[in-house]
Amino acid sequence: MKNGQNETLRTRIISVCFTILALAVFKPFGLDAWQWEAYAHLLMVGLLGVCVCMLTELILKWVVRMPRRSDNGVEYIIRRNLWFQLINTLLVTVMICLYRHFLLSDRVEGNRLSWSNFFETLVIIAFCSFAIGLYWRFKFRSRYLAAELEETRLLNEQLQQLQQDPVQRVDAAPSVETIEKETLSREPVPGAIVLKGTTSDSVTIPLADFLYAEAVGNYVKVYQWSDNELRTDMIRATMKQVEGDLQAIRSVVRCHRAFLVNLQQVEQIVTRSGAMHLLIRHSHDSIPVSRSNVAQVKEAITNY
Repeated sequence: MKNGQNETLRTRIISVCFTILALAVFKPFGLDAWQWEAYAHLLMVGLLGVCVCMLTELILKWVVRMPRRSDNGVEYIIRRNLWFQLINTLLVTVMICLYRHFLLSDRVEGNRLSWSNFFETLVIIAFCSFAIGLYWRFKFRSRYLAAELEETRLLNEQLQQLQQDPVQRVDAAPSVETIEKETLSREPVPGAIVLKGTTSDSVTIPLADFLYAEAVGNYVKVYQWSDNELRTDMIRATMKQVEGDLQAIRSVVRCHRAFLVNLQQVEQIVTRSGAMHLLIRHSHDSIPVSRSNVAQVKEAITNY
């Protein structure tokens, strides 16, 4: 077995032992009626619990398509653990309900299969699962933080490589005067972006000057750094429309429902309390990255 598989098996066995210990102390499901035989039943439930945990691992790998991989980042690990808790709690509940019905109903008639027994078992197992999840989160907290810092460091390195891409160098961008002249002549301006509003208004700026765009009500506020000065423009549009105008530009990515950023102008990626933020060059604004857009931002950086 690999080290990762050994650790997973050890973690699952300890979790099952914790649940069995809780059941042995509080003796739900009429276990006190079985006297010393109750411990033999608990041992059997524990063995079945380990098997269910392994079944959950297989479901995560082949059905949910979330194999156990530490190199996918902290967010992936946390999300995978939440999926494991959800699926495993339901499977363990079903397993215990069936065990109560077939093996524990001789002396306790109330162990017969029913919806009330299902929800009773679900509440108990969900509580145990929640407590176990908190324990492992606390135990592996330092490891998660170290992995998070390492992941952020690698992303910053990849971001620097992205910003050195000669295709979109700052010194290759047209000047504002060039844009204004060529816009008046209605000819396409290489190296510039055009953001159109729902009305006749539009904004044309050099791509190298574009910092980020922010949704403000029915308008989009466009931030740019021009002539050593932070400038803003407002156009009446939705963020979806602006995203459509910029979809062909690889360095521009949606990081939040209210923000579009130019990765060429991101000074640094930082992580605060498990949340990712992008520090924008020149303006020094901190733009949040929503959980639903983290994977998209990482992919834009790593696959640029």
